[in-house]
Amino acid sequence: MRLAGQDSRKLLTKLRDTLAEDGDGQERLDHITQLVSKSMGTQVCSIYLRRDRQTLELCATQGLKKASVHQTRMRYGEGLVGRVAQEAIPINAEDATKEKGFRYMPETGEERYSSLLGVPIQRLGEVLGVLVVQSRKKRKFTDDEVYALEIVAMLIAEMKELGAFVGAGEAMTAPHQRALMFQGASAQEGSAQGTVLLHDPQIVIANPVADNPKAEKKRLSKAMDQLRISINDLLKANKASAANDEQRDVMEAYRMFANSKGWMKRLRASIDSGLAAEVAVEKEQSATRARMARVPDPYLRERLHDLDDLSNRLLRQLTGQGRQAGDAIPENAVLVARNIGPGELLEYGKSLKGIVLEQGSVGSHAAIIARAWAIPMVIHAKRITVDALNGDAILVDGDQGIAHLRPDESITAAYSEKMAMATQAKERYATIKDKPALTKDGVRFELLMNAGLMVDLPSLKSSGAEGVGLFRTELQFLIRNKMPMRDELAGLYEHVFDAADGKPVTFRTLDIGSDKVLPYFRPEEEPNPAMGWRAIRVGLERKAVMRMQLQALLRASKGRPMRIMFPFVAQFEEFQQAKAMLNKVYKNEKRLGHRVPSELKVGAMLETPSLAFAPNQFFEMTDFISIGGNDLKQFFFAADRENERVRSRYDTLNVSFLTFLELICKRCFDLGTPVSFCGEDAGKPLEALCFAAMGLRTISMRPSSIGPVKNMLRGINLAEARKVIDAARVSGDQSVRKTMQAWLDQQS
Repeated sequence: MRLAGQDSRKLLTKLRDTLAEDGDGQERLDHITQLVSKSMGTQVCSIYLRRDRQTLELCATQGLKKASVHQTRMRYGEGLVGRVAQEAIPINAEDATKEKGFRYMPETGEERYSSLLGVPIQRLGEVLGVLVVQSRKKRKFTDDEVYALEIVAMLIAEMKELGAFVGAGEAMTAPHQRALMFQGASAQEGSAQGTVLLHDPQIVIANPVADNPKAEKKRLSKAMDQLRISINDLLKANKASAANDEQRDVMEAYRMFANSKGWMKRLRASIDSGLAAEVAVEKEQSATRARMARVPDPYLRERLHDLDDLSNRLLRQLTGQGRQAGDAIPENAVLVARNIGPGELLEYGKSLKGIVLEQGSVGSHAAIIARAWAIPMVIHAKRITVDALNGDAILVDGDQGIAHLRPDESITAAYSEKMAMATQAKERYATIKDKPALTKDGVRFELLMNAGLMVDLPSLKSSGAEGVGLFRTELQFLIRNKMPMRDELAGLYEHVFDAADGKPVTFRTLDIGSDKVLPYFRPEEEPNPAMGWRAIRVGLERKAVMRMQLQALLRASKGRPMRIMFPFVAQFEEFQQAKAMLNKVYKNEKRLGHRVPSELKVGAMLETPSLAFAPNQFFEMTDFISIGGNDLKQFFFAADRENERVRSRYDTLNVSFLTFLELICKRCFDLGTPVSFCGEDAGKPLEALCFAAMGLRTISMRPSSIGPVKNMLRGINLAEARKVIDAARVSGDQSVRKTMQAWLDQQS
């Protein structure tokens, strides 16, 4: 039976009227199966809805045994219906029993029916269920019939999202109301309670059926024109800002998709079938996302992602929904997003209570900003952007890497108590802010803070830090769409000096590459970027960029003492070349009459095991060394710190790693080279204690960690701690963590 054009619109109109009638969700579903069965000329129509993320439940049927409703369930991938849900593609079987994966469900009485057509009920690529028709007579359903059933499935998906099918059973609960827990990974410790603020909010469509296709197509054309204009404006802006070829290629791809006749033809066909323009776009978007999941080729997947992003832009044009620049941030907002860049995060500001990402990484600059602001952050919380709505209650447990969406009272009470204890601890740390980090046996420590933005600098005074052990200069490059100017950087660095108010600041030169890609640099195709063209290697090759930054740093000093550190030095020769470049720039600045630093100390970050075994001349030439714990640990254990499967297997307090740190400290002490430790582990009291026992006396960490670490150091006897560690090492334990934690607990 052909269902196109007018027939399809009539069916959708009847379905819409059915959904508007009084009655519960079950009555609506039952009526839909009757209408579809009659319109399609089949003996059976069944609706299976998702019970949980891996299970379908038969929720309504016309033609199968009524007793099987809410009793028949199947896993994704189980039987033909389960295959439709798992693969998100239609199955059109002339003889269902001969189809791959067929499974007979005796309680339904379906043995009398030969042919089967099943289509996914999906919204934005999220499968919510399966719509099935069956007939006794063997028949291959036509393309028009498949398309018509997909249109009906799209309408059911939209109405399910609006809560039209609420009834008995898990599969018919109201959407976005259940309490959910998301197990991810921690990017910043701490707990937060607030409400969801979606970075890219879901579009809500109140009326998915269109009565006037002509008017809908006119709306679509107008929105598409606006979209094309905005893309052309972006292209012009990119050209004006000297954007690189890759950026222009991306925008040209956007323009190509926006002018795609095939895309527009499919959208108009969906409107002719009776869908509103927004739902027509969502239907195409769902198909695109389903294809993205099946495409192995990364280039094609990226192009499909472009089309998906373009669909989002078009939906915002059609509906006027979505966050606009300059919108006020709600009170107690917890930002929820797939991923976010440092520039976008900075636009939200420090008022965020927490951050939860579906993707993200512990080393990303968004995570670095969150840690600098002490905002609890959870990454790898899969599917949270699908399940969360703006305004939903949410709890963020950055210690465990967990997010609780719409938590129940017991969980809320437990976290409220935990946060109250954290507040009390902060008050206690504030009382020792101006006191020295001095152990009971008289060992003095220097606690420094890490920074990368001007907004970090107020923490220098409030945290009790004695200086800035690491100022990440790359953040100012990453949050721009073009290379910053030398005078602009000099002004920024001068403000950093001023804010430090005489306390020492160690500026690390540009550390890009790996996961830190500048938008205006063409990225290098590398099999392993973490071990590739990055940091000092970029600086020694892109000499003009390095010289420009060094000039800006020297001019910013205005005659004050300065500390400059080169990142990711792997061998002595690299440090020699970098220092020679700095000396040349220094002499030239002096010749030009610029005020140069009254004292210039030049150091290196030890982030590769190779540098620990450099010649003595390296340790004698460098003024100081900072152990970059984040990278050093991943290279020491050969475990990518972005790969949760291997990262969590290797403990910082592993005996081998602590012994290696001790070796570095001994070489530095023997050759008179000041050494410090800088990294995320430095901010954890137990780890900081063990580093101290290995000989480190200067530690740099995020500002929020200085209080807890200082409090711990002031309460222990370091000599006793060293004896406990030595005993654990001799015993053959792989890690000293359990032994040291037990000892530390006894001290409190």
